[in-house]
Amino acid sequence: MSHKFFLRIFFLIPILTILFSCAKAPKKIGVIYTVHGGQEVEKPQYMFDAVIQQFSYDKNHPIYQFVMWKRKNWPLVLNSPMSEYAKSFLRKYRFEYKRIGGIDPFYQITEKQLSNLKRELESNEEGLEFEVELGAWMGGSHPEYLPYPRFFLNPPPGGDKITYCGEGEKDGPWKDCNPNRYDVDGPVERLLQKGVSKIIVADMTVGGVRFSKTFEFVQRAKEVLDKWNNNHKKAIPLIWVNDYKNLMERSYPEKPEGWTRSLGIPDKDRHIPLEGYPNPIAEDIKLAELNVVGIEKRFNKSVSDADTAVLLLNHALHENDESFDPKINDTVLLNKNIKKILLQRHPTMKAENIIGAFFGVKELNPKNGLVERTRRMRGQTLGSAWLYESNKQLPTEEWGYRYWDALEYLKKRGAKHIVIAFPQIVTDSVLNLVEIYCQIAVEIGTRTWARFDEGDYKTYPLEGNPFPDYWGVWVNTKCGDEDCCFEMGGCDDGRPYPPPRQTPLKKARGMLDPSLAFDLSGYGHLGYDPAKGKPNPNKPVQNQYRGTWDLWIPINDDPQLAKILAKHIIDAAKGNLK
Repeated sequence: MSHKFFLRIFFLIPILTILFSCAKAPKKIGVIYTVHGGQEVEKPQYMFDAVIQQFSYDKNHPIYQFVMWKRKNWPLVLNSPMSEYAKSFLRKYRFEYKRIGGIDPFYQITEKQLSNLKRELESNEEGLEFEVELGAWMGGSHPEYLPYPRFFLNPPPGGDKITYCGEGEKDGPWKDCNPNRYDVDGPVERLLQKGVSKIIVADMTVGGVRFSKTFEFVQRAKEVLDKWNNNHKKAIPLIWVNDYKNLMERSYPEKPEGWTRSLGIPDKDRHIPLEGYPNPIAEDIKLAELNVVGIEKRFNKSVSDADTAVLLLNHALHENDESFDPKINDTVLLNKNIKKILLQRHPTMKAENIIGAFFGVKELNPKNGLVERTRRMRGQTLGSAWLYESNKQLPTEEWGYRYWDALEYLKKRGAKHIVIAFPQIVTDSVLNLVEIYCQIAVEIGTRTWARFDEGDYKTYPLEGNPFPDYWGVWVNTKCGDEDCCFEMGGCDDGRPYPPPRQTPLKKARGMLDPSLAFDLSGYGHLGYDPAKGKPNPNKPVQNQYRGTWDLWIPINDDPQLAKILAKHIIDAAKGNLK
């Protein structure tokens, strides 16, 4: 052979080696672990951002159209008659964050969940290479987790980039506020820059069940991805594990064009059957098992299983989203799995003592013809628990209670200890560390809380418990010219309880009306009739609850959650979701 031939071979070997190694190199797979999001500390800036971020997904909402993109209107978010929502949350968070020591643990725990997931995926035996990022429907104090942070720097024609730092506030401009906080890459962009071949969204925004919030996150993420694909002549796909057959996208209302929930009931829906569109994460029996572990940790050792009850409490849909959102159906499925495991592991528990419930809704006031918040519904609007494609129908059988009715039912059944679990929550935050405790205590008391005597000073450093004097710490406190009375049975000086309505009857009652606040008494409102005498702060009277209760412990950073998610992510990467 000639000298030239050997030279050619000599130079070809490294080229062939590179080509061969490239052909064999695994393609990177992007993963976005998606959560709800929020704020670590209570700050007006974060509340402004939270409101703007929330309504950025609904282009038909008045806040989107008339406030969000108008610099002169930014102060209206926190300081106007239309900002009752923001005011209530500012007041509520001011109490809640202080009660738990100032820092919401949500992101600290979420980072641990993310680390667990990364380790689990790195150790996969399929030879797959993953890049993992965190995503959040609401960035709050972390805009870099939003699906597309620079969305807020791309206003419609005539609009302003969102750079507000409280210049129009009494306490503004806000300290340490970065006007360019939205000029950062989001998780989709970071993954694309790492050269991923596909993006997989694994969602625990509400405990693994499908929900319009993650749908909104995914749709905006797809907008970013579509732009990238068009600019780079690529076809990188995005797979949402929880809805990998795209039920919510296929079922989204058809008319009017550009429909969102703020337009009301859609004119034309697509009516896609739920059957054949599973949610592999919500259905996973191991996810239910993790919830059961957290429930069992709050059993009362002094109470038998036969006398123990479990209330599975959950949030609902956004009103009108039942046309495409199967959140409640997924939730009922998860609830049933939890109940099944509880009865397997505790055969003497009574099936009738394991039930599901939701919160309250606005009601029609026959005196003014307005749909408004009511005391009967605990002043709430989080109870639109309508089944998918139904005519605003609650789940049937044991799964469709309002939580106060559920507690009354369990009380009448003689339950001596009740564990309240919230399967849609997998991570501690002020929601379950303060709010749910207070909502339950309104009904069955603070002194009946199983840990009342010893307290919990790790979670509540100063007081040892989550309870204020009354629940509704956000309401206005004046009733005419005098302070309202928030003491069950009425105040000694004759001021009535509950406080009288302060909203003019011609207007719908809002969330700041003091008539919607509830005393946090020792033994609760259920079973108490003020016509029969004053309550006793030291012991139950009449038919008040005489047992104990506690909240479950969420999954938090249990490594088993990462194992569950990794399995389904790997199935999605290999095309094995069925």
